[in-house]
Amino acid sequence: MGIGQRFPERLNISSEFNSEDADLILLSRDPPTEFHVHSVILKTASPFFHDMFTLPQDPTIDAGCLKSRKPVVPVTESRDILLMLLCFVYPIPDPEIHSLEEVPPVLDAAIKYDFSGTITTLRRLLTSPHHLLQSPIKVYAIASRFDLDEDAQTASSHTLRHNLLDSPLCEDLKYISAWQYHRLLELHQTRSRHAQEIIDAKNCPVEIKCIQCNSSFFTSEGQPRWYYRWEVDAKAELALRPISETIFSMEFIGKAVKKADCVRCSDSVFKCWPWLMEMKKKIDELPQTV
Repeated sequence: MGIGQRFPERLNISSEFNSEDADLILLSRDPPTEFHVHSVILKTASPFFHDMFTLPQDPTIDAGCLKSRKPVVPVTESRDILLMLLCFVYPIPDPEIHSLEEVPPVLDAAIKYDFSGTITTLRRLLTSPHHLLQSPIKVYAIASRFDLDEDAQTASSHTLRHNLLDSPLCEDLKYISAWQYHRLLELHQTRSRHAQEIIDAKNCPVEIKCIQCNSSFFTSEGQPRWYYRWEVDAKAELALRPISETIFSMEFIGKAVKKADCVRCSDSVFKCWPWLMEMKKKIDELPQTV
């Protein structure tokens, strides 16, 4: 980036940034386009531009475009990215971001030029409830790529609701390190292992009794049939998604009771409900972020 370069001909001018009282031109790439901006706004929003404008300039340089003769600063960003960035920086309504794919290049530019306000806005958009619910792995990858540790931690907890290894391939994972991905994988595996230990029948602090399943001498020890059916299915679910909501739902437990084929098992489910909720609480208290 340099101030005061001469250009042989008039270039495209951004229709959004062409104010006559602007005192600086930012020149984008692909395609080359002039953005007539106000240096005071850039200096106020960015220490990068503030420091750049305080540097002494060569008074002999015939700077700028042929007609405007304003100082010109060529930048590496494309026209579309620079336009979106400036819309965030200027005191005008923020541009609409329609997908997560639009965030990284603008965030990259905002970090590069140290537009702290824009960075905050983009981080808030990145970790919006909608994106965390629909694409937490993608949010984690983007946050990790730009070393946004707090946002990466937030996203990592939401990835627990997804089967990490069976999720669609995320292009943003290409930009993070193996260490960052391993942290996420380790979170899933460690939490899954501990959650499975919590519900293991041999670790249960009390015995559940079914008036039918546990009525004979050979079945009096141990848990009712429904619990063993539930344990198998719950461990399989926790291996994929180490969260408690699914396995402790009435629908999930009801399927286990049905598999047990015992007409009295449902009675023991309700009797031990406080104990089941205690197990759920223990799983919820497990570490849930990288």
